[in-house]
Amino acid sequence: MTSPAASEPPTLVLDSNDAAPRLAREFLAKQFADWGIADDYLGRLIVCELVTNAYRHGEGPIVVRLRRDEHDGRPVIEVWDAGEGRPVVRPEDHAAVSGRGLRLVAEFVQDRWGVRPLVEGGKAVWAKLPAP
Repeated sequence: MTSPAASEPPTLVLDSNDAAPRLAREFLAKQFADWGIADDYLGRLIVCELVTNAYRHGEGPIVVRLRRDEHDGRPVIEVWDAGEGRPVVRPEDHAAVSGRGLRLVAEFVQDRWGVRPLVEGGKAVWAKLPAP
């Protein structure tokens, strides 16, 4: 019999500060290694972008959850924060000095990403990684 704690996805709770993206990358790298996923580059890039957005535009602590899709086994990255604002892909602007991250995430995951509201308030932004 599996205990409820064993079925919980790996989760990391971070303070909303400039160390959060680095800690999220380290957490993802360790979890991918535990899962036997050798190439974690795209996962580290995506978790960094989502956590950075939560730090810059969200509110409260940042929660990172990693799981494997039950149908195809692909990794899914979720980043939660208490902010009510929803991220959007900005139109391409070659003169802008920021604002490209979510566009890159959407392209890298082939538009397999989204936002869902949390019952307790805030949101979860998720991205499903493509097959290797």
